[in-house]
Amino acid sequence: MTRLRIGTRGSTLALWQANHIAELLAKLHGIETEIVRIRTSGDRMQSASVAQINEQIGAESGMKGIFIKELEDALLANTVDLAVHSMKDVPTEIPAGLAFPAITRREDPRDCLISRSGRSLKGLPTGARVGTGSLRRQAQLRLNRPDIEALDLRGNVDTRLKKLDAGEFDAIVLAVAGVNRLGATARVTQVMNADVMLPAVGQGALGIETRAGDSATSAFVGALDDPDSRACITAERALLHELQGGCQVPLGAWARLVEGELSLEAGVFSADGREFVRREHRGPGSDPAGAGKRLGQILIEAGAGRILRLAGRSVGQL
Repeated sequence: MTRLRIGTRGSTLALWQANHIAELLAKLHGIETEIVRIRTSGDRMQSASVAQINEQIGAESGMKGIFIKELEDALLANTVDLAVHSMKDVPTEIPAGLAFPAITRREDPRDCLISRSGRSLKGLPTGARVGTGSLRRQAQLRLNRPDIEALDLRGNVDTRLKKLDAGEFDAIVLAVAGVNRLGATARVTQVMNADVMLPAVGQGALGIETRAGDSATSAFVGALDDPDSRACITAERALLHELQGGCQVPLGAWARLVEGELSLEAGVFSADGREFVRREHRGPGSDPAGAGKRLGQILIEAGAGRILRLAGRSVGQL
């Protein structure tokens, strides 16, 4: 019987995701799997700030791929057969010889607030300390509540919740999908809709990466692909590529399919939240990449390029 080696990070959430894919493969194909834990650069630098990470690995590369590089190296070295990623961690450029035969059905892509007081973002007191490691989230927090402190917070979900409970923060922002997958839904104070906080590109979706030449594994994995989720993720990633961005670009985006039409909404924000450009584009669901590219052009024409340059990511020069 075929036995597939699944590469994954070792966090509680990453292991949940890998085991979820293992269960789906077993149910669909009767395949046995082995979970292979791999420590990534991002895992080794969990206590470092974004600025420190940039200094260690080079400001030009920024945060791109730090949570998946070692997993991709293992694929290319044939020490694992597939790797499970959160699509928000996957750079727009994929190494030669690798492919994504499956993007599974997307879960809720939104962000949520978890506060110690049970108050929503609007109800937090002036000066409240809100933790998140995401520049995108920090920028939108400052846009909505310039009177609160948006502070850097690193670590896995468990670590972040422990820091909140210890009183280091009044509230933290996490991805709804990750909180739900870990069974912590009851802790959510507020699910933030797109008018408050646009999610990250690819957030809520799992991607399964394989060697492009491994047709057998790709066929097994391909049966888990969700076409609608793939279309939405493709549109968001095409937008990100057009803006030459990594996961620390202050960009939020959300693509949705409604009766065959793809609606893509996106915004680029200054780090201090004082400036932003936000636009929406609709197009046929049959050309998600085209929709993403077009919205990227619209954003640049509307002034997003200047905001990105202020954020240290010059469009066209990455």
